[in-house]
Amino acid sequence: MTAAEKKDILSFVRAASAGIAGYSDRSLDESLFTFQDDIDIPPEKSSPVSDGQAASEPEAATQPAASGISLQTIADKVARCQNCQLHAGRTNPVPGEGVQNPVVMVIGEGPGEMEDRSGRPFVGPAGQLLDKMLAAISLSRDTNCFIGNIVKCRPPSNRTPLPGEAEACSAFLEAQIHVLKPKVILAVGSTAVKNLLATSEGISKLRGRFYDYKGIPLTATYHPSALLRDESLKRPAWEDLKVLRTWLLENVPGYDEPFKARQS
Repeated sequence: MTAAEKKDILSFVRAASAGIAGYSDRSLDESLFTFQDDIDIPPEKSSPVSDGQAASEPEAATQPAASGISLQTIADKVARCQNCQLHAGRTNPVPGEGVQNPVVMVIGEGPGEMEDRSGRPFVGPAGQLLDKMLAAISLSRDTNCFIGNIVKCRPPSNRTPLPGEAEACSAFLEAQIHVLKPKVILAVGSTAVKNLLATSEGISKLRGRFYDYKGIPLTATYHPSALLRDESLKRPAWEDLKVLRTWLLENVPGYDEPFKARQS
């Protein structure tokens, strides 16, 4: 989204506020906002995927990243971002971490307290469980995965990101996906899969199957924090991971070699 488009949206929201409330909300004053153009992401082709089927590898995966766009430039833009209210309360932005050209890109909801302190994703109790879940199917952020989130700054009290906050961060996530070109995306939790697939369906209905995200296969499972709260979800989550492992074995031969080499 361009800066001009963002200004148009603000003008519309301000006018709507005045019409409903009878006055113009000063908190929506344009002078209080910083307008920036989002990172320009070249369009990628998408093809529909039916339930239970994975998309073929996208044509864009063989193309170089757009000139000037790298994980570091995206991280630098995240560090300077003031496009939503979350930047005001953060200690550190959390752009994500992992390997270039990962087999799997894991996408969660947003940073928690420990992530906000460290600037790294999934390092708290839920992150430790996520690492174990990935390791169970020969995946790791150190060898063949990249881990990120829908939003790059911690929401207050770890609440669910608001739609506007997710939208403000969406260009960063899309840019990362474009640069990384993962073979498959694993969305963990309702917030991640709802935003990526633009759906209102919950994780219980969406988990364990494959969908298309702009030409990239996407599957979903429960967020590890949900497993910590409710141990009964661990078995279905393991079933979801086995579905992903089967797909990887069939579509990415040798995907686990870097992981096994590191473990030996």
